[in-house]
Amino acid sequence: MLELNISQNKNQSSPAFGKYYARVENKLTLGIDDMAKHMAEHNTPFSVGTIGGILKDFVRCVREQCLNGNTVKIDDLAIFKCSMEANGMTLGEGYKIVGGLGGLPATKNPDGTPRTPDYTKEAQYAVKSAKLLAQATGEFTKAELNNDSVFRWTKAAADKIESIVNPTPEPEP
Repeated sequence: MLELNISQNKNQSSPAFGKYYARVENKLTLGIDDMAKHMAEHNTPFSVGTIGGILKDFVRCVREQCLNGNTVKIDDLAIFKCSMEANGMTLGEGYKIVGGLGGLPATKNPDGTPRTPDYTKEAQYAVKSAKLLAQATGEFTKAELNNDSVFRWTKAAADKIESIVNPTPEPEP
């Protein structure tokens, strides 16, 4: 069961100012060891340690593949890939990126052979921040999530809603 909390938009410059929004209240954060223990309780012949080791190796490999620019699809769960937020750049005449990016010729080594360009330093300036995206896939699609999810308000959220909808009158002096 997914429990919902409630928060109010307090940004006065937002068109949504004053509106209330439901947010999923996350209960626990389960690490690899917690998941290994949970999986071992499902009548598997593998020990918690074996499952934990496999999961740790899997996480390391997913991370490695994403950082190499690959997309990793885990059937019926998610597609993972790296993305980024970009800084705006102004390009114009006279702008040059070292190493031949953008069709400019690569600089040459002293012996006249083309130098292998190192775009890393130049590319860093174009990136504001890197991020990991996860998109539901297979049996875990948005439609399936909508069908399978059951929501209820947390006690705190239900009390807050009640106090907003039915405020307690101030006692008369």
